[in-house]
Amino acid sequence: MSVRTRFAPSPTGYLHVGGLRTALYAYLFAKQNNGTLILRIEDTDQSRKVEGATEKLIEALQWAGIDYDEGPGKDGNHGPYIQSERLAIYRTHSDLLLKNGKAYHCFCSAERLEQLRSSGATMYDRQCRAIPYDEAQQRAAAGEPHVVRLKIPDDGELKFHDEVRGDVTFAFNTLDDQVLLKTDGFPTYHLAVVVDDHAMEVSHVIRGEEWLPSTPKHIILYQYFGWTVPKFAHLPLLLNPDKSKLSKRQGDVAVEDYRAKGYLKEALINFVAFLGWNPGDEREIFSMQDLTNEFSINRVGKAGAVFNIEKLNWMNQQHMKIKSDNDLLPLVKPLIIEKGWGSFSDEYITQVIGLMKERVVVLSDFAGMCPYFFEEPSSYDEAAKAKNWKPESSAHLLKLSETLKTQEIFNAATVEAALRSTAEECKIGAGKLIHPMRLAISGVSNGPSLFHMAEVLGKETVIRRIGTALEKIQ
Repeated sequence: MSVRTRFAPSPTGYLHVGGLRTALYAYLFAKQNNGTLILRIEDTDQSRKVEGATEKLIEALQWAGIDYDEGPGKDGNHGPYIQSERLAIYRTHSDLLLKNGKAYHCFCSAERLEQLRSSGATMYDRQCRAIPYDEAQQRAAAGEPHVVRLKIPDDGELKFHDEVRGDVTFAFNTLDDQVLLKTDGFPTYHLAVVVDDHAMEVSHVIRGEEWLPSTPKHIILYQYFGWTVPKFAHLPLLLNPDKSKLSKRQGDVAVEDYRAKGYLKEALINFVAFLGWNPGDEREIFSMQDLTNEFSINRVGKAGAVFNIEKLNWMNQQHMKIKSDNDLLPLVKPLIIEKGWGSFSDEYITQVIGLMKERVVVLSDFAGMCPYFFEEPSSYDEAAKAKNWKPESSAHLLKLSETLKTQEIFNAATVEAALRSTAEECKIGAGKLIHPMRLAISGVSNGPSLFHMAEVLGKETVIRRIGTALEKIQ
């Protein structure tokens, strides 16, 4: 049997990092087995559908490097790939279940169902289950509002093997007679997912642990239709550091949030891959190709995976270091342009990247952490002034500035030599000049190597900024 996996999000907003993990695992498993990844949009709950969400989902997947083989915009032999375009298919299968006595019409009103819940009932009481098929058909044909419910066996249990959880058993008396078709004619997730997975020949269903309790209902449907049951793999929950379920209340959960903050796609994919899986050794930095080569469902754990932002930050730093300065240029340059800082050459921005790459965490830091490379300091760090700018600092800096003006070659080595010779002439330690010079040309007290910073800024800028600082700092 050929391997066919699917990622089936609902278009209710942005792509959740949990959804990204599901898509990634399905993608990796398919690629390893020369299989097919399907993207299916599950939009049967029209009340929750968000306009434009499908396009955003697809864009986020493409940005992350998860390229599906069949789905919206990609012709395949199993479409359409949007559930709202498949309603007639679900109605046909619902009718088949009704006809074969595997499902039944339920005419209970919303008020009655609410009364049941208020009385403490956790499942439907099956009041409509005994209505004869012909009578139910007549009432439905007459327009009486109804849903179609799955007829769960009365006794016994269902056992199945999950690729992550192992052997799982559910007693039938713990399962509700699930609604399959709603009053508006739209299917619920439970009917649509089974019909579509079968029609699209999905061999492996990889999805979140929250769907594990629904799996026995899905397997019952497969059995009622006489279809081959796919293999299931339910991935562990994603957790906040306090072990609560990952939610927007405690931080960003959308892929777009991390993209906007300047995380590299390689780092986010690497991080998400490790939320439940590990290679079995000490290695932590993986490319997409590495993951494709080594990922295994057998190494996905059962325990919830903690979303540790410090680990993501570390991974992003590592992937940043792997990239060359030229590779980072097209990612950093738009951030500089967005700030409205003027026009800088690619060569200049690449030099800044080379200086800052070891210090930044995310791409936006190339702008946020070192604005002094792109604009004149508008103020000077008060704490640094109080600590490092002494009454004699102005005279020392003025002397250094005069020395720098005479230099024909202006680079890190010659700037350092000039500063140290000036410090000797002034009979002070080099630090007495280093800290005031850094403050004068950057406005802050920390950053990359002062001498390399001066080289990148250039002779004219350094001398001008020293002059400005001498006027402003008393």
